Amino acid sequence: MSDNTDFGYEQVPQAEKARRVGAVFDRVAERYDLMNDLMSLGLHRAWKAFAVAVARPRPGERVLDVATGSGDLALALGRRVRPGGEVWLTDVNRSMLQRGRDRMANQGLLAPAVQCDAERLPFPAGYFDCVTVAFGLRNMTRKDAALAEMARVLKPGGRLLVLEFSKVWKPLERAYELYSFKVLPWLGQRVAGDAAAYRYLAESIRMHPDQAGLAGMLAQAGLARVEVFNLAAGVVALHRGYRI
Repeated sequence: MSDNTDFGYEQVPQAEKARRVGAVFDRVAERYDLMNDLMSLGLHRAWKAFAVAVARPRPGERVLDVATGSGDLALALGRRVRPGGEVWLTDVNRSMLQRGRDRMANQGLLAPAVQCDAERLPFPAGYFDCVTVAFGLRNMTRKDAALAEMARVLKPGGRLLVLEFSKVWKPLERAYELYSFKVLPWLGQRVAGDAAAYRYLAESIRMHPDQAGLAGMLAQAGLARVEVFNLAAGVVALHRGYRI
């Protein structure tokens, strides 16, 4: 059994992937939110709002946002669980975690922030009512292990929401390929000064499981009643499953 994994189209040792992904996010952290707006034409905000609506966070609940990034999903969740609830932030990358924590604090929401690997979450079993991860799963080295950990920390009946790039509708494939491998790296170079980071983004999307593949992985992790919601003709998909 190979101990290699994908870093975009490149095969690298598993121990190397986390370091290389971390370096990518260290380089783009300052322009991360601006690039998200530009490359999605602002649609990422609607996708995240839809994820929050499907998650149905309620006052008093405890929610975990994995790979929180700059914290926009966590911020929306935090507003919905008040009063009495809490949102925990985790990210393997310190630069991104600090941005998310500071963004929450600037909006008057104090949230515990833990730097950790999603494959080894430092929380007891059955601790959270809801776990979310938005556009972070495809960067994880062992996605199956990360999903199993997210399921482990959910209470029975708790829900996991995974928002991620997915398989686009076939008639749009050629246009999407052109955008992904020509426009995104150009935009990354002009705005963030890093074409390679956004070339990796395009490649990592192609290496990520499609809608059915990821649904199967959620089931393997112990989640039931798995549903898939396609957004933007399948450019993005939201998966929801419940802890048995």
